[in-house]
Parts: sequence; structure tokens; C-alpha cells
Amino acid sequence: MTFDISHPDVRAAVERALAEDLGSGDVTTDSCIAADAHAEARFVAKQEMTVAGVELLGLLFDDVKLLKKSGDRVTAGEELARVRGESRKLLTRERVTLNFLQRLSGVATLAARFVDEVKGTGVNILDTRKTTPGLRVLEKMAAAAGGVTNHRMGLYDAVLIKNNHITLAGGVRKAMEQARKSGKPIEVEVRTRAEVEEALECGASRILLDNMTPDEAAIEVGLIDHRAETEISGGITLANVRAYAEARPDFISSGAITHSAVAVDINCGIYPLTG
Repeated sequence: MTFDISHPDVRAAVERALAEDLGSGDVTTDSCIAADAHAEARFVAKQEMTVAGVELLGLLFDDVKLLKKSGDRVTAGEELARVRGESRKLLTRERVTLNFLQRLSGVATLAARFVDEVKGTGVNILDTRKTTPGLRVLEKMAAAAGGVTNHRMGLYDAVLIKNNHITLAGGVRKAMEQARKSGKPIEVEVRTRAEVEEALECGASRILLDNMTPDEAAIEVGLIDHRAETEISGGITLANVRAYAEARPDFISSGAITHSAVAVDINCGIYPLTG
């Protein structure tokens, strides 16, 4: 997924953020800064990071010069972008802009670390639906900027039978028989050898090995032996993802990429323009 600022969810998120912060007006800026003053804002990385969301500046300001793009890896001191315009506009939109850039670059930075941890194994890292409500599209774009593969965007675009579905449907077989009505490939979350074997017998396209140890997962991946795609999930962290990757699944998914990403440090310096 590219960082697409034309996506309606992206535009709506930016509009909501501006309305939330600005309200009836910026009383501080409007009282301190002349209406005809102009300035330049410079966005600078204060730490090593993977950039995400810098393209949003095009939705927030008119005169934008991007020096980096989403997916770029930068070090402390590198400039990401410059923006020129009315001083009041730069000031009133500074915090919203930084909130987006710092949060999304934090997601991309953590995603890139997960990808780096499994380098050479052939395993693809997936994100999940564990995203901030209302920001899923943006956070998944950020995850993709960090190099992970986006899993399903929502409940509407893929079949994933999880343990609660299995319990309520009366077992793996019954759940899969009903799910075939969707006409989509079926992924099944399993917790036991019996469920693995039943999912294979019923023709699952992908088997999700949930909350197993790396050694347990390796045994099941070997049993499945490419008869279905394999995915590992449950408690995946930077500390253990390499061990799980050594089990040689096709995919490893981690909710931490979005729900536990820490915002990175980006500075916005605003300087007056004269003449």
C-alpha cells in the first residue's frame, strides 16, 4: 500500500484532527501574530527512524517541499520537509501535523525493525486489525512504509475463522462449511493438532498457528508441509520474532506493530520570512 493522501479515510482523519484542535480558533496565535506575516516551517528528525506520513503535509499546507518520502530511513538531524505560508496557519496546524508524523513514523519504525529481525528467513511480516479506531488506513499505510505486508483491512475483505467462531459454529469443519458461502479463500486459526488436521482435511487455504511456542509452531509447520499457507501469531515481539521465523512459516503477524508503536521525535522549527 502506497501513502495515498487521496484516500477518503485519510482526508477525513486530517479534517477531524484539525477540527478537534482548532475548534473556534487559535486564541493565542490570533492575538500574537499579525495576519499578514509569513514564515517557513522545517521538520527535522531528532532520532533514527523510518519516515511515514510526510505526504500528509500536502493536505495541510499549500507550499510544501518534501525532502523525504514514506519508507525512507533517516538519522537524527536529517530534514524531512519544509513548508512556507501564513505564519498563523503554520502555527495552528503545527501540533496536528506533528501528531500524525510522529505517530505514523513510529509505526513505520517499529515495522521496519520487525522486518529486519526476520531478514534472510523468507518470512513475511503482517500487521493486524489492532489499530487506533478511525486511523486504520493511515496506520496500515505506515506499517507498509516500514516494509510489512498488510493483512486484511477489515472484516469485509477476507475470511479468518478464529477460535470463537469455531466454538460458536460447533467445530472447525462446521465453521468452514458455512464460510465457503463467501466464495473467498479460508484462513483458520488453530490451537491444537486435531484442529490443524481438521483444517487441512477441509481444504483451508491458510492455517494460523496461534499462541504456540517456536518449537511447537515448527512441528506444526512441518506437518502442514506446504499443503496450506502457514501463519504464526500470538505474543509476537521483537525479542522472539526471529525464533518464530526459524520455524519457517509463510507469515508472522504481530499486533504490536500498530498497538505498541512509540511515537518518534520530530521537531518543527518555524522561522519568519522577510522581504
